[in-house]
Amino acid sequence: MKHSVPDCPFCSGDGGHAVYRDARCRVVLTDEPFPGFCRVIWDEHATEFTDLTVADRQHCIEVIAATETTLRTLLTPDKVNLASLGNITPHLHWHVIPRFADDSHFPQSVWGARQRPGAARMLPPRFAESLEAHLVKALSTPPAPAERKIS
Repeated sequence: MKHSVPDCPFCSGDGGHAVYRDARCRVVLTDEPFPGFCRVIWDEHATEFTDLTVADRQHCIEVIAATETTLRTLLTPDKVNLASLGNITPHLHWHVIPRFADDSHFPQSVWGARQRPGAARMLPPRFAESLEAHLVKALSTPPAPAERKIS
């Protein structure tokens, strides 16, 4: 049985629209006002990345990287922000946020001061389904062997 905390919103709920789930974590599309804003949420309650085993940390990073790659492919953002804070919700999760030069807060963080009204950017039709399909494919394919540097 996985460890959970009764009053933790990520233990008791998905934390967004779940688009990918495996035995250890999930990727959710949030309702934040930044299109494509995702969270990678560790299923078992942990507060710090170093609470995970080495194998679990590696798996978590692979899911975060696949999420970033997928968002870059589907949305072609100017930048992708990655953040793991947990100050308000102390359950291990990562924010994977596609950023666009014309968004309301760019170049500040999405939690910083608004810089301009920002462009009204809409997600492509069936975005959640495309995100899910890309993640399933990326995370079910064994990683390619590491390239060796030739000295």
